[in-house]
Amino acid sequence: MILAAGHDPDRIDILHHLMDSEPYFHVADFTLFGQVISLDITKHVLLMWLAAFLVIVLLTSISRQKGLVPRGLRNLIEPVLLFIKDELAVPNFHDKADKYVPFLWTTFFFILFCNLLGLIPGSATATGNLSVTAGLALCSFFAIHVTGIRENGLGHYLASIVPPVPWWLWPLLLVVELVGLVAKPFALAVRLWANMNGGHIVIMVLMGFIFLFKNFLAAGISVAAATAIYMLEIFVALLQAYVFTFLTAVFMGMAAHPEH
Repeated sequence: MILAAGHDPDRIDILHHLMDSEPYFHVADFTLFGQVISLDITKHVLLMWLAAFLVIVLLTSISRQKGLVPRGLRNLIEPVLLFIKDELAVPNFHDKADKYVPFLWTTFFFILFCNLLGLIPGSATATGNLSVTAGLALCSFFAIHVTGIRENGLGHYLASIVPPVPWWLWPLLLVVELVGLVAKPFALAVRLWANMNGGHIVIMVLMGFIFLFKNFLAAGISVAAATAIYMLEIFVALLQAYVFTFLTAVFMGMAAHPEH
């Protein structure tokens, strides 16, 4: 039984294992809008640092390999890099793909490593934390608008937010477009967060049947089903990293080419 801290001891918090509430190291506190915010080093923070370290080390090591024929880890990573460039960057940025593909590469591999690290027993999924996915979505939000301003200029980009319409429709469409600008990063954050939590919750429910029925048949079925879901989670980790990167590339391409 896991109890919710600071609540009625008779209440059970079944989602406690998905939270990141126990800090390993306390750094500092500060007040923002009357709320005390603690800067703590938690399990999710450590895993994000580890994911960033893996991205830097792996991509740097393969980039320093010489020769046209890939070898070792480069055999695995290089096709993924080329796929992201050819299928995501080039269709959305055309001849300017080389300027933006490093951001897409970094986004994909950082999310992928965060997702995969969460599958290690005893670990935690950083992208199962809404604060983490919101931060990633905020990075995409800034990348989208920086791309639009960089390619079109500030004035032309702001003017392109609302398409040419009769003057009496302009205020309504302005509200619709502004809501759309906010909805895009919100959808990115919630989609990644929900998908990474969904598999863990299903596995938790399946394993809970062992304690509910308390027999060997239920244990065998639960373990087999949980193992199958775990294998599916590996695919989901890859798919969700791709989906987040794909949508970010599409939104950046739309900002870079508002006339389309």
